[in-house]
Amino acid sequence: MLKKDNLSLGILLGLLTPVAAFFLYYIFVIRLKHTDVGFGQFLGIIKDNRQMLPKLTSICLLLNGLVFFLYTRKRLDITAKGIFLMTMLYAIVILLLKLIR
Repeated sequence: MLKKDNLSLGILLGLLTPVAAFFLYYIFVIRLKHTDVGFGQFLGIIKDNRQMLPKLTSICLLLNGLVFFLYTRKRLDITAKGIFLMTMLYAIVILLLKLIR
């Protein structure tokens, strides 16, 4: 875990952690069950099945919650604020995706 306590680090972590969780979801859930599905095909499946995107994004935000918990536990509150800010922005995007579709 990074030891700095600043808002920009929190925003960066809050932005990149769900992206990392998305790749982990692909590797450990999709790739293990369906070895013939490539990453491009997986993105195509998500694009075709628009109801899956908000659900998958919500799952990926769970890792953001873990990172937020770790930073608040270490008393790096400014970084935790940045993580929380990005989590709320992701939540707004998820709500908009559900309303649009």
